[in-house]
Amino acid sequence: QVQLVESGGGLVQAGGSLRLSCAASGRTFSRYAMGWFRQAPGKEREFVAVISWIGGDTYYADFVQGRFTISRDKAKNMAYLQMNSLKSNDTAVYYCAADWATRRLGVPTRAADFGSWGQGTQVTVSS
Repeated sequence: QVQLVESGGGLVQAGGSLRLSCAASGRTFSRYAMGWFRQAPGKEREFVAVISWIGGDTYYADFVQGRFTISRDKAKNMAYLQMNSLKSNDTAVYYCAADWATRRLGVPTRAADFGSWGQGTQVTVSS
């Protein structure tokens, strides 16, 4: 049984920063990638960022525009999302997810690519 637990969300003013963490437990062998998604009220869940677990290659949604950085610590089985220059429209529940594929053609950015999900952490950006 895999568990992903996010932390680090909260209330921040526009222009501020937050660092989200995702702790994985229960399954220690390698995965293809870790990703972050978000879901704002009344909107569909959307892709934010992904990092390949072995190589550390990263890919971001266009709206990130250099403000967010995804990283991982393989030894600690952790993934992170550093968010800077936050805007009010970044307000959402942020979810981390694990892609367990052994190989993949292309970058996993669809929710269906990810087999495990955390419960989410609320990020609220006040303007």
